[in-house]
Order: sequence, then structure tokens, then C-alpha cells
Amino acid sequence: MTDKNIKDNTYWRDKLTSEQFKIAREKGTERAFSGEYYDCKTPGTYTCICCESELFSSETKYDSGSGWPSFWNALDKKNIELNVDESHGMSRTEVLCGKCGAHLGHLFDDGPKPTGQRYCINSVSLKLNPKK
Repeated sequence: MTDKNIKDNTYWRDKLTSEQFKIAREKGTERAFSGEYYDCKTPGTYTCICCESELFSSETKYDSGSGWPSFWNALDKKNIELNVDESHGMSRTEVLCGKCGAHLGHLFDDGPKPTGQRYCINSVSLKLNPKK
């Protein structure tokens, strides 16, 4: 995505709750099975909590049993960015919002067909826009 929405931490602290800031801007993680969307079945589009970029569709959401919202594909790969995350003694693929750089979660290669991928995303990093 070319139109980056770069803001400083002061901006984000004013816009987000403390939990949203910790997860989306400081790369935190919510507890498993605690997020608003992990078991949500409402049809719609999931957007970035920070910049409202469209990230995932409920049509690709599935129950991975992980306790976090899981998707087998991104809505538009131009709207996400992937980085190597070697924190916590592991090597994982971090998923970020391509527009504002918000930490969303991680990508794993243990998802269902047709992609075999599991985007394991923090509910706190998302906002669901229900289908009308």
C-alpha cells in the first residue's frame, strides 16, 4: 500500500484505548478467548482499529480453536504488511496494517484450504463493519 498513514504515539494514545494502544501500537497480544471477535459469526468486513483500512472478510473467518479471530485469507494483500518477528524466542510472521503499521497478529501455515494459511489476529486490532 503506498498511502501510508504515519502518526506519532501521542496521536495514537489520544485516539485509542490503553488496551488498543498496547496491542496495535506496542505489539502486544490479548489473552486467548477474551477478544470480542474470536467467536463472532456476524457477516461483514473487519477493518483496522486505527485507520479503518479494510483487512479481512467474515467469509474467510473460521474457528481455528486458537482463541483469536482466524482468517484463511486477507481481503486485499495490499492492505497488509508482513514482517519477521523473532520476539519471545520464536520466529514468526507478524501481520501489520499496510496503511498505518498497526500490529494485527501473526500469520501461520497451518490454516485450511484453499490457502493453508491462518491469520491469527487480535480482536482489539479490529473493528467489524456488519454487512447491511
